[in-house]
Amino acid sequence: MKVILLQDVKSLGKKGDLVNVADGYARNYLFPKNLAVEATPGNLAKLEQEKKARENKLAKEKKEAEELAQKIKKGTVTLKVKAGEQGKIFGSITSKDIAEALRQQYGVEIDKRKVQLDEAIKSLGSYEVTVKLHPEVEARIIVRVTEG
Repeated sequence: MKVILLQDVKSLGKKGDLVNVADGYARNYLFPKNLAVEATPGNLAKLEQEKKARENKLAKEKKEAEELAQKIKKGTVTLKVKAGEQGKIFGSITSKDIAEALRQQYGVEIDKRKVQLDEAIKSLGSYEVTVKLHPEVEARIIVRVTEG
């Protein structure tokens, strides 16, 4: 029996896959747990429509990420902090601080988890930081830490 998976099923397939399974497995396990539906012409048409909608949504998100990347690409974010001797700052600069500075200086809302720092910045200077806006779109920005 051909079924369309509504959720990921281990060792069978991912959501939206069209798979062939035994009749008993489908009727006794997949259908009662709402893991799959029978592959009727109506359900297949609905699946195709959902795939197109998902692809359009992903394309739109990627386009928005690319526009945002162009807006901040090779931009400089300046953070003023208190520093001690030899350029050591009190505390450290984290991805949260960089995301907040981007919001204030560029008017761009970026989640702190998208700012990729190998480790927190603990001294004055300029650092190149990668911002991962989308799985396929990255932007590099310069973070300048000055005493202020």
